Amino acid sequence: MLKERLVTQALAEGFAMARVCAPDAVPEVPDRLEAFLRAGRQGQMSWLADRAHWRGNPHALWPDARSIVMLAEPYTPGHDPLEDLDRKDRGVVSVYARNKDYHDVLKKRLKRVARWLVSETGCEVKVFVDTAPVPEKPLGQAAGLGWQGKHTNLVSRDLGNWFFLGAIFTTLPLEPDEAEADHCGSCRRCLDICPTDAFPAPYQLDARLCISYLTIEHRGPVDEALRPKLGNRIYGCDDCLAVCPWNKFASAARDQKYAAREDLEAPPLAHLARLDDVAFRQKFSGSPIKRIGRDRFVRNVLYAIGNSEDPSLMPEADKLSNDADPTVADAARWAKQRLFGEN
Repeated sequence: MLKERLVTQALAEGFAMARVCAPDAVPEVPDRLEAFLRAGRQGQMSWLADRAHWRGNPHALWPDARSIVMLAEPYTPGHDPLEDLDRKDRGVVSVYARNKDYHDVLKKRLKRVARWLVSETGCEVKVFVDTAPVPEKPLGQAAGLGWQGKHTNLVSRDLGNWFFLGAIFTTLPLEPDEAEADHCGSCRRCLDICPTDAFPAPYQLDARLCISYLTIEHRGPVDEALRPKLGNRIYGCDDCLAVCPWNKFASAARDQKYAAREDLEAPPLAHLARLDDVAFRQKFSGSPIKRIGRDRFVRNVLYAIGNSEDPSLMPEADKLSNDADPTVADAARWAKQRLFGEN
């Protein structure tokens, strides 16, 4: 049977799970997306509104698609990332960004599976990894990979919630799998641990308060009331993922490209604050961190320095208090005030 052989091929390529759903399997997405946008919870992520028609309807993205193959790839960390939050003179980088850009790694693997499918059937395919207006998490639930937890991320009984999602749209009419049910129960660990209270209610996220959004997508100064809550998180946040009890079933990452680089496991804030644009680009070549640029990254580092309670970091903030980028300079001055104990 073709579908069984497809799943076998996907597992052979390194994916942990592969399931199928129809393009029209997520009819609830348009209304949910509209409510999210109407509340302004997207913040500066204007592309969510610009491509809402496609994101809300996978069939509109490619009308010829008859099936969607959803695939999961683990990137489970080797240790609990929450432990790094206590090392205040060090920066915390989200687990997924501590090595190669997963978009590149995952897309290559997806393309190999897609090429196999084309060679076997002559069908047409399109592959997507998080950069197109595809509602991956609802589709993942519709295909049976897992369910969207109260933190809005996908959770699996087999993989926990440390995994990436990829999608192969195809013109083949493949038999869909059964959708996964919600297994969060009364648990609310992910909601309670959020430093910024970014969840207005279970299963809802206000991106404007999410540390991942603030450190990655948000341009310009971060609201001063939120800066202390960033702690030493300088790129992303894993708190809600790390506390999920389903992680007891998490699978180890299968690709060494997801293993953390030594220099990105709790890197010293002092070293990161000294990066100019050239050094930043060299250090983060091939990393998803490179996308946000030196100025936004150093802004985050300075917020962490301000939260460090470590006066030995004062010279780093002082040197940047007149930085050419006004947001960096503002962050440096704020960090100095914090270290002086003025706030």
